[in-house]
Formats: sequence, structure tokens, C-alpha cells
Amino acid sequence: MNFQQLRIIREAERCRFNLTEVAKVLYTSQSGISRHIRELEEELGVELFIRHGKRFLGLTEPGKEMLTIARRILNDADKAQRLAEHFTGQHQGVLTIATTHTQACYSLPRVIKVFREIYPEIRLVLNQGSPGEIMKMLLNGEADLGIASEMLTQNSNIAAFPWFVWHHSLLVPAKHELVWRPDITLEQLAKYPLVTYRYGIAGRSQIDKAFNSAQLNPDIVLSAQDSDVVKTYVKLGLGIGIVAETASQHNHDPDLVTLKARHLFSPNTVWMAVKQGQLQRDYLWEFILLCNPDLSLDEIKNSIVTGNKNIPACLDFEI
Repeated sequence: MNFQQLRIIREAERCRFNLTEVAKVLYTSQSGISRHIRELEEELGVELFIRHGKRFLGLTEPGKEMLTIARRILNDADKAQRLAEHFTGQHQGVLTIATTHTQACYSLPRVIKVFREIYPEIRLVLNQGSPGEIMKMLLNGEADLGIASEMLTQNSNIAAFPWFVWHHSLLVPAKHELVWRPDITLEQLAKYPLVTYRYGIAGRSQIDKAFNSAQLNPDIVLSAQDSDVVKTYVKLGLGIGIVAETASQHNHDPDLVTLKARHLFSPNTVWMAVKQGQLQRDYLWEFILLCNPDLSLDEIKNSIVTGNKNIPACLDFEI
């Protein structure tokens, strides 16, 4: 049994048992993957995978048990590697951040610019995804830091720290009649087709909650994952856009007008999160403190060790 065999079991489950994808992730050949699986099954004396011809469909019961063991061993090996890196140098390495499209485009650039000035030898990797995907990347060890919505606060294996509060705004074509209407109400807004984020993305729950509380049934004609897509279809005339203020503030399109919507929808919080119990290098803590200077290193580390949620409130400012 070796680490490559354990990685194959883990990646097979992640890639939905597509061995071609597993081979790509592990930078090897599909025949090599098949050979490793066959050798491990022969060594253990049990079949780990459910097969249909040459296709892999899932894990057998022994395979599921082996997956649990593989995850634990690989996680411990990763901790050992991190421990070695921790004491061999704090100014070189890779910081992998899993975040949403909106944060990557509009909130993180100023922080990353300062961080790079402090740590010019640190390489940064930005993986974009939904809050659920970001949480999974954190738990699987594929990301050092996750930045997203409140979903990151709902898992006991993740320690989350507030960054900032943000609000929604409206985007309308330049000649739209709402441009000349002050204090737009939800009732007025519900009369128009709407374009906004899909479920689970960028405060969509607050949008739905506001309309539900007002007993209104909005006509959301298109849902998308990021603000740029919303802007595109608003410009095409599909409907009124509801986007994050951080995205609308960077709207330089003369054909679109930004309207305030703070009085319509409750504010949202962006959280920074790390996996509980995972050894981190000092530059990760520095990155978190650059985002929210109101936090302290002692408070961050105490929260990770004890699960303490009594941490300072997030910043309330415009990125």
C-alpha cells in the first residue's frame, strides 16, 4: 500500500469514478490508475470498486471503509508536510484561496496587492466557486482560506472570521423609468422581470426573504453565478438586475445605471474561513489581518482552538 493508491481512492470518489479525470488530477495515465487499483485490491484481498465491464460505478462496502482510512492518512500526511514547511521558511510557499467570482474580482485585489508587497515570494492561487464548493475545498484540504457567505459559519470543522458587510443594489438600463423614481419599493420592483444570482450565491437568500416577507412573488427570469453575467443580460433588456454593490460600483457601462437598494434587502456578511485544527503558516494569518484589521492574531488562533465565536464584528465599508 502506498500514498498514490490512497490518493487514487480519494480522487476517484471526488471525480465520480471517472478514471480519465482521476488520471488528469494526479498527472498520470489511466492505465497506471487501473494498475494501482488492481495491485491494491490484490494486496488487500477484496474488491474496492463496483464495476460494470471496464467502467467504475462506485465503492463497495470495503471500498467505503478504505476511503475513510485514505482520507485520514492523507490528511495526517498533509499536516506533517505543513509542519515541515512551517519551520523551514515563512516567506516562501503557496497560499490557495477559494472564493466567489465577486470577491475575486472586486474585494480581493487591494488586499492581494498589499500582501504581495509584504510577501513577494508567496505564490497565490485563486479557486472560484459557490459557497458550497468553497466549503468542500476547505474540508478536503484543497484550499488554505475560504472567502464567501454565511454558509462558512455553519460547519463545526471550519473556523470563520467576519470580513465586511455588503448590500445589494439595482442595475437598470439608462433610459428605464425607475431611474427617475426615488425610494423604489419592493412592490414596484416585483412588477418587473428580474435578473439576479442563483440560489446559494451572493446573498440570494436575503433577496428571496425580502420578497417572501412582503408576500410578493417576483418574476426572476434569469439566475446566474456572477455579477458580470447579470450585467450582460440587464443590458440586453431581460430585466432589472439585483447585484452586489461592490460589483455595481465598478460598472463603467454608460448604458447601465446603478440604483440604491439598501432599504429593500437586509445586509450580507463576507466571511473568511480556515479548517479547524490545521497547522497554518504565518502569512495566512497576515492575509486575514490585512482583510480585517479589527481582528487580532490571538483571537483568531483562540477561535480555531476553542471554537470561540466571540470575535469582533465585521467591517462595514464599501470595497
